[in-house]
Amino acid sequence: MTCSDNTAALLVSHLLQSEIGDFDESEDREHLKTNQYLPNQEKLEGKILEFHRKHVGQTPAESDFQVLEIARKLEMYGIRFHLASDREGTKINLAVSHMGVLVFQGNTKINTFNWSKVRKLSFKRKRFLIKLHPEVCGPYQDTLEFLLGSRDECKNFWKICVEYHTFFRLFDQPKPKAKAVFFSRGSSFRYSGRTQKQLVDYIKDSGMKRTPYESKEKWLQDLSLWPVINGVCISVFTDGCVSFQRCPTDKAYFIAKEILATERTYLKDLEVITVWFRSAVIKENAMPEGLMTLLFSNIDPIYEFHRGFLKEIEQRLSLWEGRTNAHVKGDHQRIGDVMLRNMRALKEFTSYLQKHDEVLTELEKATKRLKKLEMVYKEFELQKVCYLPLNTFLLKPIQRLMHYKLILGRLCKHYTAEHRDFADCRNALREVTEMTSQLQHSLIRLENFQKLTELQHDLIGIDNLTAPGREFIREGCLYKLTKKGLQQRMFFLFSDMLLYTSKGVTGTNQFKIHGHLSLHGMLVEESENEWSVPHCFTIYSAQKTIVVAASTRLEMGKWMEDLNVAIEMAKKSTEKSEMLLENSVCNRSSDEVSVEQESEDDIHSSRSSLDRQSHHRANTTMHVCWYRNTSVSMTDHSVAVENQLSGYLLRKFKNSNGWQKLWVVFTNFCLFFYKTHQDDFPLASLPLLGYTVSCPVEADGIQKDYVFKLQFKSHVYFFRNLPLTHWLVIPSSLSS
Repeated sequence: MTCSDNTAALLVSHLLQSEIGDFDESEDREHLKTNQYLPNQEKLEGKILEFHRKHVGQTPAESDFQVLEIARKLEMYGIRFHLASDREGTKINLAVSHMGVLVFQGNTKINTFNWSKVRKLSFKRKRFLIKLHPEVCGPYQDTLEFLLGSRDECKNFWKICVEYHTFFRLFDQPKPKAKAVFFSRGSSFRYSGRTQKQLVDYIKDSGMKRTPYESKEKWLQDLSLWPVINGVCISVFTDGCVSFQRCPTDKAYFIAKEILATERTYLKDLEVITVWFRSAVIKENAMPEGLMTLLFSNIDPIYEFHRGFLKEIEQRLSLWEGRTNAHVKGDHQRIGDVMLRNMRALKEFTSYLQKHDEVLTELEKATKRLKKLEMVYKEFELQKVCYLPLNTFLLKPIQRLMHYKLILGRLCKHYTAEHRDFADCRNALREVTEMTSQLQHSLIRLENFQKLTELQHDLIGIDNLTAPGREFIREGCLYKLTKKGLQQRMFFLFSDMLLYTSKGVTGTNQFKIHGHLSLHGMLVEESENEWSVPHCFTIYSAQKTIVVAASTRLEMGKWMEDLNVAIEMAKKSTEKSEMLLENSVCNRSSDEVSVEQESEDDIHSSRSSLDRQSHHRANTTMHVCWYRNTSVSMTDHSVAVENQLSGYLLRKFKNSNGWQKLWVVFTNFCLFFYKTHQDDFPLASLPLLGYTVSCPVEADGIQKDYVFKLQFKSHVYFFRNLPLTHWLVIPSSLSS
């Protein structure tokens, strides 16, 4: 098993506890002399003894269970490499897991072909073939080919894949094919035995007597997380030999769980760049070497650090959730020491984080300059794994520091000054505050630049939107008075101008600019009485006057307030604003018409564009604002960064009977739903702009605890978790 020295020592310490009982130094050393658990065991003997000392009172069954708990969380757990090469002759390693077929370069995973993507697995002599579903392969070939060392190696790997696929994906074991009367071609290998679902059903339905422990139901819910070794499900029964107990109820424990869950999501977000995007640009040889070095030499060390950090948090939570006695409680029911140690280590990466500004800028420049890179960039953004705009992922390392600061602040407020964990939490908070203070201005600038580049990709009719000095303020839907009445428009307010657009008719799902107004000399007045239109206001500018209406009075107030603030800002930098506007806008055809015409193309596009939405672009805020008749400001974006959560939730639709367990990520005004936290891309998403969050009422008929309700018009969702977890803070996060 591939793991760190720390993890290896911890595993051996639990094996010692299981084999020889409580810690005795002389007995331990004697046992380790005669039993070789690790290749470098002598070097780690001190660590092994240190860990074993902490397991006093743990039964052999509990120790065995801890070995499984730690092992199953290892990244390389159950992975067996099969040497191969791709079509270009590059040496790789193939492996198979419950998720699908994995591709590694060295020990780095560069691709995952989930079972849901795969249409057929086959082999021809030494060639192993994976056929993908047409909707998955996109612009690439639908058949992937790998070359193994020999026909026997290839057939063996194919058989392993068949076994894994059958066990984890099928409800029932496949029936054997009828034997051919005369002759047959190809392999007739089939997996024999129960599938995972059949095993789970058997366990649930069998008449075996089990001692009724309080937490049995929770563990049955988590059957899917129990360890699997070589395709065999290992189930731990509550039959009296292992004692389970209720999860800790201290608020600090749930905050620690939040750190763990969000760290898992954060590491997956880093992989979008370090693994998936790297693979895409290398495959097409699309990125200059200098930019490759700048990008990956900055983010790779951060990714490697957080891989180790995550494992450390997982180990601590595993110990925290274990059997509690006085000795263990003093050492493991805290998180401050882990946070302090890692916040201090993170300070070494401040110089890397300060280069993110340069990375983002150079990547955008290169994308404009190099058509091949631009094509790869756009195609990658349409892949499911890239569930947010690509450059958003480059901001994650600095934003994660902000999360640590908020979480540590909550821990410090929760603890009393006398608590054993308080001092470490306070010192960790001090360390991360020092880093965020240095990077705060950088983050504000980066978030603004990211938003401008995102809009540049989605707007037709403007060039150089990312000009220095321009700041994004608000985007959203308003109704503009035209010759055909009130027509829906998307408005974009910047520090120097106001743009308004309609949905484009192209397959790219972009917005087409209809007008642009300089903020210099602009005046905004409420005009409901004058036009007899609710929530209506008039914008007077040097170019023309337009009349617009918001969906609610609250929305009108937001727009008028931001417009007036922006107008005041523009007064202070008049010359600069006019120069930015002059250099940016390419199309001035509709400027002089105060009440614009609505073209047939525009009418058609506003009706049909929803049907043509691409996967990625549907989740950018401008598209959600368009369909929800609402708006979002840069301030909202900054608040959203502070409110991010991950974790398992049970979801129920308004009219459905059962609850579905999902890994849910809350980020960028959206909920993303995964089957497990290990999945590479979401199954679905729910943009939350316009939704309200509340507790269920009696009429909803929800007879469960810990439930919150999300509603937009007739769309209603219920979410719950047992036991009480950090997700119950989500109402305040969502309403923010």
